[in-house]
Amino acid sequence: MEQESDDVSNIHNRFSLTLVNPSSHYFSLVVSLVVASVMVLATYFGYLGNLGFEQNWYRLPIVLGVLVATQLLDTRFSKKKEFSKSLHSSLFGNMLWTVTVLMGILSSVVLAKEIELFFIVFGLLLFASFRIGIYTTTLGASLKKAWAICFIQPLAMYFVLIPQDMWLSILYEPVGLAYGISFMIIASVWSVLTDRAGRPGMESTHKTIQAYLASQGNDFEDAEELMEQRSSETKVTTSQLRLSSPNGKTDFRMVLPEIHPGPYHPVGGSNIPYLIYKNLSSSAMVMHSISDHSLNLPSRNEVESYLKKIEDSKVKEEGLHCTEPVTVQINKARVTGLLFGNNPFLFLSLSPHGMEDIPSYMKTEIEQYAENRNYARAMIVDCHNAMGEEISKEDGEDMLKAAKSCLDSLITKESYPIEFGYANSDDMDVWTEDLGMGGLGVVCLVINSKKYFLGWADANNMENGIREKIIDNFSKRDYNLLEICTSDTHYAPVKARNRNGYYQLGLITSADKLSKWFLEIAKVAESETTTAKFEILENEANVKVMGQGIYEDYSKALDNSLKITKAFVIGGVLFFITSLFL
Repeated sequence: MEQESDDVSNIHNRFSLTLVNPSSHYFSLVVSLVVASVMVLATYFGYLGNLGFEQNWYRLPIVLGVLVATQLLDTRFSKKKEFSKSLHSSLFGNMLWTVTVLMGILSSVVLAKEIELFFIVFGLLLFASFRIGIYTTTLGASLKKAWAICFIQPLAMYFVLIPQDMWLSILYEPVGLAYGISFMIIASVWSVLTDRAGRPGMESTHKTIQAYLASQGNDFEDAEELMEQRSSETKVTTSQLRLSSPNGKTDFRMVLPEIHPGPYHPVGGSNIPYLIYKNLSSSAMVMHSISDHSLNLPSRNEVESYLKKIEDSKVKEEGLHCTEPVTVQINKARVTGLLFGNNPFLFLSLSPHGMEDIPSYMKTEIEQYAENRNYARAMIVDCHNAMGEEISKEDGEDMLKAAKSCLDSLITKESYPIEFGYANSDDMDVWTEDLGMGGLGVVCLVINSKKYFLGWADANNMENGIREKIIDNFSKRDYNLLEICTSDTHYAPVKARNRNGYYQLGLITSADKLSKWFLEIAKVAESETTTAKFEILENEANVKVMGQGIYEDYSKALDNSLKITKAFVIGGVLFFITSLFL
């Protein structure tokens, strides 16, 4: 499981490179106009000074007009007809041309030599070579098509930039042609090599990148198709603890799906906690089970299939009694447990220190220990309430010791009748960028005349220390908040432009505001407590999950592509520098 976590983290880091794109296509439009203006001015004041900008000032607005027109035309050549990508690529291409022109001027000043006109056509062809790379990698064009259309924007701008009687003399500058055509060949070779970087596991790296980029605009069909092709069917278990009042009017469930939210918004089961929550009439806490990204559902089809199947859950055990909670802390590791009948419910956390998904070997060991102690079935929750890396060996051992100690203590505890009350934030205005569609929920358990609260957030993890601040605020009001859990949803209300790709709970919303919301919900839950019976429900379903191999192949392809790109960039920069000394 450590390798799986490394692969997922690596993929996430590689795709975070897409954040170099401007956040707004309006920004790209404005900056591309500014950059093109600099290029026009540099050309006339640096290279064509004898013609006089005063006599050619009208060329500036014409160049800008042609730039905008060709940006619109470019959308017709991209696979998805996306205007934003056309603008982003135009911006970076124009920057290359402008930098080339400016470097030519700088080299003439520093080296005290005559300015060379070949930098104009060199910059034009660099622009074209960049278009070859961008069209084949992200815009879905074949290499032949990319060559056919790579000249459209730069040549259109060139023909209105340069006086007609100088078109051929500048275009046929032999040094500029030699350098420019060399870079076009380099771009073509780079495109072929990076596309094949993931073979044999991945046929086309470019198609994967294109599908990912399209999914960021809610066009997720290609991404789901690619993932579903690589997925395999497996059996997954969904466990539930159901609390209900004698008259059946009040019903609440804690759900532990063996599947994992993901892979990323909006693909596949990224919003699965909320969908389960809604299927259970918004009266549920969908916990993070001991699972990892290999158990992601790859497509909406598999999500719908899974949701239908968990409706057929069967009652495995029922009862009326529960123990008071037991909390065991060993160094950083903390385990809180309750025993419903003969079924222990354990909550595992390292907060405020944090960790990634709890590895499956720990679940196996805890379940085996519970079985050896003659428990019926152990339900284990990964609280997922602080940010961190893969759990260390020392912390893992401490958590296992704490879980086993908690199980040993629960055996000795007396059981009492249960009362419960549940409330959520559905009727409150709690929308925030670090919270998913399921909002917040609190369940109040009354055991042996004592009240205990458990909080839940439909969020992708929590900012470190937020849990402790909320629990402290509860404590000041004599409310015993045992734990706060997140669903680890991969739904994102807004696109987070950071390395994580999401905002963990507490990063945007303050601990005081979250405490206020949780306390308001807790008071409602407290006011609605009623006697209850519990039921343990289980369901086994065959669904397609993404598995481990797909992450290994994706990670390998992206690593190889980046290595190839680094080598070509270093070589290209050194080759470019040689032109400055000619």
